[in-house]
Amino acid sequence: MLYRENGQFKTTYAADQQIFTIAQDKWFVLGVVAFAFLAVPMLADEYMFRAILIPFLILSLAALGVNLLVGYCGQITLGAGAFMAVGAYAAYNFLIRIDGMPLIGALLLGGLTSAGMGILFGIPSLRVRGLYLAVATLAAQFFCDWAFLRIKWFTNDSSSGSVSVSDLSVLGWVVDTPAEKYLFCLGFIVVFAMIAKNLTRATIGRQWMAIRDMDVAAEVIGIRPMYAKLSAFAVSSFFVGVAGALWGFVHLGSWEPAAFSVDRSFQLLFMVIIGGLGSILGSFVGAAFIVILPIFLNQFLPALGGLLGLHISTAAVSHAELIIFGSLIVFFLIVEPHGLARLWAIAKEKLRLWPFPH
Repeated sequence: MLYRENGQFKTTYAADQQIFTIAQDKWFVLGVVAFAFLAVPMLADEYMFRAILIPFLILSLAALGVNLLVGYCGQITLGAGAFMAVGAYAAYNFLIRIDGMPLIGALLLGGLTSAGMGILFGIPSLRVRGLYLAVATLAAQFFCDWAFLRIKWFTNDSSSGSVSVSDLSVLGWVVDTPAEKYLFCLGFIVVFAMIAKNLTRATIGRQWMAIRDMDVAAEVIGIRPMYAKLSAFAVSSFFVGVAGALWGFVHLGSWEPAAFSVDRSFQLLFMVIIGGLGSILGSFVGAAFIVILPIFLNQFLPALGGLLGLHISTAAVSHAELIIFGSLIVFFLIVEPHGLARLWAIAKEKLRLWPFPH
């Protein structure tokens, strides 16, 4: 039986297959979340939590925020590290200066502060785009680096310029062990991923994508570019600010402005490009790739050099990491702009149809 959808004729069989695929994806996601909550804390060791899982979760949240801005709204940013710093330092000041401030409240207020800063530095997006907008957001990075290094109030007059937090607790639950920190971060990433998924499906998400595809045409059909662009900057900065607060509070415990340098901004942008622009899954895939690749190279390259009778130094491994990152970015920008998430979708579709692709 044929039916008409978006100007095209489709069969009810194709519709049933699409519904079945969506249902399968939902069950797969639920299974992954259940495994992450129930099985991973029992299977992973302390090194796995500290070196891989906790950084992966926090950077996934930050990459998710960057993807909402770059992938869905098409606004280039090179200041994500600055917004992470704003979230971390704002959450720290809310926690120490307000008596009885709960931990989650401080983290969310840090994200809101970062959202306000994102709106401020997103105002140039109303007049400039492309490289000029990237430079404008890069200015936020240099300004925040200077402010947190020179203005002692942000660090509570610390002589060393670094700040630290300890004794994290939520409603009597002391977040102390690596497994507890992992579960705490996992709770945040699950909630924020659901929010991001629903935002991209809602009216505001469709407005972002219309601005990304052709802002002049979007304005003609009634979309307000100022509202769409500034809302994208606000939501993105909120996500990134909360990720920065988690990075400082949970992962580092003690940090200084160098922890959120311009290198962090480029790292987050690389995650989005490699993982997949305009894809929720791509944010997670890109973060996993960026976190795991250096660890893999540190283990694999020296072992390979030993088999070949060569000595591979730590500096050589670091250079190989940069070469691979650069090559992959060029590859995905030219061959597959939608990144690893798109390659996964293509492979999944081929496996679903195999061995009868017709």
